[in-house]
Amino acid sequence: MTAAVTVIDYGIGNIFSVTRALEHCGATVLLSGRPEDILAAPRLVLPGVGAFANGMEGLRSRGLVEPIRRYAASGRPLLGICLGMQMLFARSLEFGDHEGLALIPGIIAPIVAKAPDGAALKVPHIGWTPLERPPGCATWDATLLAGVREGENCYFVHSFTAVPERESSRLADACYGDCRISAAVREGNVWGCQFHPEKSGETGLRMVANFVRM
Repeated sequence: MTAAVTVIDYGIGNIFSVTRALEHCGATVLLSGRPEDILAAPRLVLPGVGAFANGMEGLRSRGLVEPIRRYAASGRPLLGICLGMQMLFARSLEFGDHEGLALIPGIIAPIVAKAPDGAALKVPHIGWTPLERPPGCATWDATLLAGVREGENCYFVHSFTAVPERESSRLADACYGDCRISAAVREGNVWGCQFHPEKSGETGLRMVANFVRM
């Protein structure tokens, strides 16, 4: 029996590649921007690329903000990817100050990174970067990253990073120069990946498969 996953279609996002990855991992995927489908989903994915304000406006214009919050409160698995992860947080400082879904306490802030020689690093942060376990995270067992080894690389494309209010919300970090990047986060049943698991080879597909099995 295949697992059902609803992917939120709100006019912005890398929907095709996310859908293909989910199907590769055994899921039956429903693409929908309808509130009733979000509320009925057994598993929910919020993808996204681009600016925070545009993403939130896409959700608001379709009446999806409250249904996503209600879904998250139900205890069923929710995964945000890239911009989708950022929108899980309370606010973003990208081109102003914008309200998010407020499912994870914290803000989205600009990446400010320097190399060991003190030179400023280019932003956006683009490319393959190894995952690190944060100091407060003893193991990735029984999480979205189960079966992933510390130091495995994932593919990032972003100019802003999440700064969780609680250290316990950090599931994985990555370093870009001297900047600590929130690579993956968790708050109860709500998960987020700043990198693109659907573009991160076997490592990313392992995470997608873990989500499908939740």
